[in-house]
Amino acid sequence: MGSKSVKDFIRKEVPDWDEELIATARFKAFSGQKSDWEPKYQFWKNLITKISRHFGAFIISPSQVKNEWFNRGGLVPLCIDQVLFLMCNEGEITRISDMTDPYSGRITQLFYKVKSLMNRTITPDSILLEDSVVLTTLLKEKADELVKCLSESHWNSNCVVTRKKFESLCGGQKEAYAVLSYLSGCGKGRYLSTNKKELIEGIKVSLTSSSLSTVSSLDFDTLHLIWTQEKLQQQLDVIDRRWEMSRQSALASLKSGNKKLALRHAREMKLGTENREKCNSLLNRVEEVLSVIANAESTKKVAEAIQIGARAIKENKISVEEVQLCLEELEESIDSQKQVEKALDSAPYLDMEDEDIEEEFRKLELEVGNENLEDLDPEAGVSDTPGSDQTLADALSNLKLVDTPAKGSVIQNSRTQAKSKESNNPMLEAA
Repeated sequence: MGSKSVKDFIRKEVPDWDEELIATARFKAFSGQKSDWEPKYQFWKNLITKISRHFGAFIISPSQVKNEWFNRGGLVPLCIDQVLFLMCNEGEITRISDMTDPYSGRITQLFYKVKSLMNRTITPDSILLEDSVVLTTLLKEKADELVKCLSESHWNSNCVVTRKKFESLCGGQKEAYAVLSYLSGCGKGRYLSTNKKELIEGIKVSLTSSSLSTVSSLDFDTLHLIWTQEKLQQQLDVIDRRWEMSRQSALASLKSGNKKLALRHAREMKLGTENREKCNSLLNRVEEVLSVIANAESTKKVAEAIQIGARAIKENKISVEEVQLCLEELEESIDSQKQVEKALDSAPYLDMEDEDIEEEFRKLELEVGNENLEDLDPEAGVSDTPGSDQTLADALSNLKLVDTPAKGSVIQNSRTQAKSKESNNPMLEAA
């Protein structure tokens, strides 16, 4: 992350960065009430976070931020030390010295936490003297990104990786220290170490929202196997490089006419091929064992789930037949729901707006009203007999509204039905 690239990014994010009057006001130290300098503080805090996120750095150097990032022709912001001090008080940044050592034991970590709380003295000048500080928000984002990356290559709820692999995923030793310290504080990461002729170090990480369970002997055995797998893969890479070098040398010797030297390089190639086969065979065996362990862990989870279910059935005094009956009813309900959804999906929808439907309905109401008026003869008057009321009720109840593809077809159907009622109604014919 060079200073030139940082300055280019700043000019892109802050278009008025080079305007003298605005820059002079920004570079001044904080003074007065908090409401006077709060906007300026938010500007510098957000700018520092944006720059760090853009360049993928969650660990920054305070002196570099002040003297390189925001240097304008020898002028540096007088308020940066105050900005960093306020960010530290608000928990936006954390000093490396304040983080718990994730590679120490539990008792040592607890003792260190108590000591750091008792001796927590921070001043604006002390922040600038720090070699590195950690941006808390970006640290959490990096930890989430790491867990997501590990989840893509592991099926279980947790995984074990070597310390070297963990550091490469985090981007360096210092970054791995900060990430593991954060994960350890959340209960989602734990440092492992074992001695198998030499020191083997690894990290156990939880890939779910739950905390890690206790470390078992299987975790150390898995770490040893993974360490062996990486060593064999490195050996294969070395063998492949040597084989390629021997091949190039043999071809050069043949072109120069030195057959004796070419033959020697050919023997080296043959020996390299044999070593590669042996190493690859061992690597395949280690990978098979790791696969068996992973499958066994998955089977264990399933067995635990079955045991929990059986315990719940026993505690609630539910028989197996009742559980089977509930499952069958649930399956029937799901099938019925699927049939309903399928029928709804296959049914044709009318291409009509809500306003069109309301207009058609109003027209239908008017036509029904007009037809009723035509059917009642003014000379005959309105009958008070119960039969006339019943006939009118029957006529209204027999009106049916059906969905058809074209507009106006509803009206035509209502007219046809009304006419058929007139022909079949003896009372209306007599009138």
